[in-house]
Amino acid sequence: MATFLIERNIPGASGLSDEQLREIATTSNDVVDSLGVAYTWSHSYVAGDKFYCVHETDDADTVREHARRGGFPADVVVEVAATIGPGTADA
Repeated sequence: MATFLIERNIPGASGLSDEQLREIATTSNDVVDSLGVAYTWSHSYVAGDKFYCVHETDDADTVREHARRGGFPADVVVEVAATIGPGTADA
């Protein structure tokens, strides 16, 4: 499976309550379960007016289908080419 980053523009995202975030997570989980393909929602960051989500699946079209079924925007969907961090400098 490939890893994808999804940018979702959601005005007021940082101000969503814990209950609202729980509802979004429940909807996402339900959609993942209904897709019928290998799909993992790893986690999401909420910052400003955006969600930045990390998902794993076979292709970007499946990410977009997840968004469509869940009623979520998927303004940018990109496949991760590499992962680096501080330890990359030592490799």
